Amino acid sequence: MSKSKDAREALMTGVRTDGTRVARPLSPHLQVYDMVQMTSGLSVLNRATGIAWTVGMAFLVWWLAAAAAGPQAYANAAWFFGSFLGVIVLGGLTAVAWFHTFAGIRHMYWDTGYGFGLPEMLKTGWATLIATGVMTALTWLIALISW
Repeated sequence: MSKSKDAREALMTGVRTDGTRVARPLSPHLQVYDMVQMTSGLSVLNRATGIAWTVGMAFLVWWLAAAAAGPQAYANAAWFFGSFLGVIVLGGLTAVAWFHTFAGIRHMYWDTGYGFGLPEMLKTGWATLIATGVMTALTWLIALISW
C-alpha cells in the first residue's frame, strides 16, 4: 500500500462486506454552500433564528420571574424592556419568532413531499421573507396602537 500524502486519508477508507477497501467520500463543509441561494441562505437563517429564539426565551423567563418576585423586580425588568435597547431586543425577537414560524410552515409543506422544484422553492422562500416583514410590522403596529 502506498504512503498517504495526507494523514486524514487514513480515516477516509472503509471496508466493504466482501473485504475490499473503498474510499469514503468527504462530507461537504461551508465552502460548498452558496449563501446567495435562497435555500442555503434561509436554511442557515432558520438555524440562527432557532438559536436566537432560544436565547430570547431567557428574556421571557426573566420577565416572568420578575413578575413573580415583586414590584421592584418587575419595575427593573419593565424599565429594561421599555428602554431603547429593550425595544431593539423585543423587535428582533418578534422578527425571529415570525421567521421561525413561517420557515417551520415551509418545512412542514416539504414534509408532505411537495415544493421541491426550484421555482416553488424560490416562491416559498420569498413568501417566508415577505410574510416575516409584514407580520413583524403588523405586530408592532398593533402593539403601539394598543399601548
